[in-house]
Amino acid sequence: MNQINQLFTRVFTKELEDSDKTVYDLFSWQTVDVILKNYQTGEIIYEMTDLEFPEHYSQNACNIIATKYFRRKGVPNGYGYEHSMREIADRLVGFWTDAIRAEGLIDNDEQWQIYYDELVYAFLMQMWAPNSPQWFNTGLKRSYDIAGSKDDLYYYDEESGQVLESVDRYSRTQASACFILSIQDRLLGDHSISEHYVSETKLFKGGSGVGTNFSNLRAANEGLTSGGQSSGMMSFLQGLDRNAGAIKSGGTTRRAAKMVIVDIDHPEIDTFINWKVKEEAKVRALGKMGYDISMDGEAYQTVSGQNSNNSVRLNAEFMQAVLNLKSEPDHKMKLRGRVDDRVDREVPVKELWQHLNQAAWECADPGIQFDDIFNAWHTCPGGEDGDLTAKINRINATNPCSEYAFLDDTACNLASINVYKFYNPEDNSFEIEPFIHLVGLIQCALEGSIYHGQFPTPDVARKSYLFRTTGLGIANAASLLLALGYPYDSAESRNLIAGITGIMTGTSYHVSALMASKIGAFPKYEINKPYMGRVIRNHSRVAGARTDDYEELHYEPIKINHKLLQKMGFKEISNQLKNAWKLAEEVGTTYGYRNAQVSVIAPTGTISFAMDCGATSVEPFYNHVVFKKLIGGGSMEIVNPVLEQALYNLGYSEKEVGDILTYILEKDVKGYFLHEGVTGAPHLKPEHLPIFDTANTISPMGHVLMVSAITPMISGSVSKTVNLPHDATVADVENIHLLAYRTGTKAIAIYRDACKASQPLSSGMAEDIDRSVDDYSYAELLALVKEGNSKALNRVRPEGMRLSRTHAAKIGDIELYITIGFYEDGGIAEIFVSTDKEGTVVKGLLASLSKSISNMLQYHIPPDQISKMLRGQKYEPSGFVSRHPYIKFASSISDLISKVIDIEHGDFSNCQVKPKNFTLMNKQNLVRSVSTGEATPDYNKDGGGEVLYGETCSHCGSDRMMQNGTCKLCLDCGTTTGCS
Repeated sequence: MNQINQLFTRVFTKELEDSDKTVYDLFSWQTVDVILKNYQTGEIIYEMTDLEFPEHYSQNACNIIATKYFRRKGVPNGYGYEHSMREIADRLVGFWTDAIRAEGLIDNDEQWQIYYDELVYAFLMQMWAPNSPQWFNTGLKRSYDIAGSKDDLYYYDEESGQVLESVDRYSRTQASACFILSIQDRLLGDHSISEHYVSETKLFKGGSGVGTNFSNLRAANEGLTSGGQSSGMMSFLQGLDRNAGAIKSGGTTRRAAKMVIVDIDHPEIDTFINWKVKEEAKVRALGKMGYDISMDGEAYQTVSGQNSNNSVRLNAEFMQAVLNLKSEPDHKMKLRGRVDDRVDREVPVKELWQHLNQAAWECADPGIQFDDIFNAWHTCPGGEDGDLTAKINRINATNPCSEYAFLDDTACNLASINVYKFYNPEDNSFEIEPFIHLVGLIQCALEGSIYHGQFPTPDVARKSYLFRTTGLGIANAASLLLALGYPYDSAESRNLIAGITGIMTGTSYHVSALMASKIGAFPKYEINKPYMGRVIRNHSRVAGARTDDYEELHYEPIKINHKLLQKMGFKEISNQLKNAWKLAEEVGTTYGYRNAQVSVIAPTGTISFAMDCGATSVEPFYNHVVFKKLIGGGSMEIVNPVLEQALYNLGYSEKEVGDILTYILEKDVKGYFLHEGVTGAPHLKPEHLPIFDTANTISPMGHVLMVSAITPMISGSVSKTVNLPHDATVADVENIHLLAYRTGTKAIAIYRDACKASQPLSSGMAEDIDRSVDDYSYAELLALVKEGNSKALNRVRPEGMRLSRTHAAKIGDIELYITIGFYEDGGIAEIFVSTDKEGTVVKGLLASLSKSISNMLQYHIPPDQISKMLRGQKYEPSGFVSRHPYIKFASSISDLISKVIDIEHGDFSNCQVKPKNFTLMNKQNLVRSVSTGEATPDYNKDGGGEVLYGETCSHCGSDRMMQNGTCKLCLDCGTTTGCS
């Protein structure tokens, strides 16, 4: 019996042995109503009732899955749409099970049923999830006879040995989220610039992401065969950027996800490095003229380069020169024309390096990718033809989030395991054997998605068949670390996550070798056998399964510390890690491998919500206060439940835990959090504080070292951005880049807080002040009436003596004096607007407006709601504003007043000039100084708050967009700007 058959045993569903029950009978089910509204307009985007989910799913998970993944039409179930997770599980898992049976991995009906039951159980238990395209596309024809029309999709037909066009959209599946496309230096034809527009458009339309290295394109002023000179690479990058923006705004469910990569030796490299720096400067200039500088506003729409992640590919020669800058500060490197050496020139390495660090500091782009490290772990440098010297056979690019890195014109379908699901709270352990079992099940599903898959271009279809790359990863690592009581920034945490990831990859290669033993290795394995063997052996050395020297590595990767693992009590993880790589080597040496790559660490945006993860991917927590959406509507703020578990594990009593949780949730009278996370919490021991660090309190180097520890234990890369505080320096950025290279990170990106014109300083969560009467339950309304708390009936006038501040400004020919009066606690109590135009209608109207606004304030209408009402009104006088230090443009006097209210309420986002420091009133009638840098201050800041980016979600209108890996994620509806 082939060893692959070991997968077809019951581990999760032993209860079904000799039973008439189905796997769905192992779950208790609930009915859930799902309503999603646009946060800006209040319009209902999605509303369905009586949907069916397992009882343990949160309302948030139900909302995300229903709105993102339920098929909405054409389902022959009496509803016309998918209404149950049973249906989702069956169409996905049924498709994969059928696929691997057709491929020859499953031999009989019994194996089919066991595999189906095991994978359905793990899926419904939220142990794992596939990437979004699987949810969108897989199994629709099989389950519902929804075929769809031809859509220019292709597959490789083994019988004919040719790439064929698919007969419809859904008989096969387009399961890949990640694509790498090549481009050649020609206007027309295969892989040309014009064809690239079409290929990217097809991928964006389907919700997938694409990365390309554009270094093949000749630089500006290089000669053309027809005479004349080329307009250059940058001109085409700008055109493709506009195309991506148009597709993004064309109504797709996901924004265009795009990676643009350029080699360091390209003649236009300096222009590329500073591309977004200059565009950001334009945005700021437009902002000073009064244009909207929000990410979706007119200013950003006017400039270029905003629709991609940019990265520079740094080669070994360049990085060695960087490392030697102290001894050779004047070292130069040659920038080489692609076809014309007349544009060649030498430039100082120091200058390029400084520009890279400065640009990343100024606007977070470009990220950097280390070409030599990527290619040192390349399993297939022989490509299709065995030519090791051909650039096309190298790893030249990644997908938009940087985790998938392989040959040009290839794709990868991803899945992620929720590692917290394998945490056992009874003995504070990690259940490794079920985890290993699940890894094998998922790898078969990913392989089946290739076998019954289809792809957007003929080349991608062919290469996917020839190399069969898969991308399994992990999610929710931070929850596991917190529950176990390890600080994210610690040797223990890095070692544990790297060890678990190493078991996942080693097991995946072992299972891939078992698949090869039954149905054959990937077709181009023999050409690449010696190189893949070298990479596997190097992985094995990092894992501790081998003790001999590394092969062809120019650096020392971070190895697993088995002594530390055993000291931590994870002897089984230590043993299983070594065993996984021993088996991967032994079986692979005999049979080869079915898949050229098997693992990545993707951002796991939307699917992390579907799995009810507390944290995405390998990212730390962004906050320990979370919004819990309630069945029946509404939400409440609670402390991260894993934090509570961690406190109990650390030995705190029930009362002590309660006091700590109460402390974290304490707010002032305005609803702002009083404390920075757990710092200062009662009973909490100082030595335990690092365990509760969040993304903003972990050192940048801690982020880098986590990536470096994981990287040699996966096939691809880690999608990760290092968050820096606003006051970080260019030298800090340089040190991060150097540490990343020295420790073996393949790609790294940084984000300095408030470096974008659109983004306020890092914010926490403000209490929802938009709650309408419709949001209250009957009981809540009754309680409000009984307690006499209907604020609309209670006017609060300010005391006889109160503090005030006057804003002088001139708009048109009218001099204005806007005086803000304050309550004792610093809240805005009244407003007086006067002018130098004595005896005029204007002066009388302003007095009436002042009285109206003051009454609204004293009847508890929030200042920001009044500002919103006034904002943007257009009438004369309008235009440039003089005399005021922060407001330089207003569309009317009403618009000017709204900006003044915003300032006194702590919001500079609608001002053209941001102060370095500003004083606000506090509840002791004193003032407090607030450092704002050059961006909007946020006075809701909660230590370790979510890192928001001033961008509005394209799907639901929420402004709670959070950095997630190198992409962004909406915390309200799960929409991601990435491709996982």
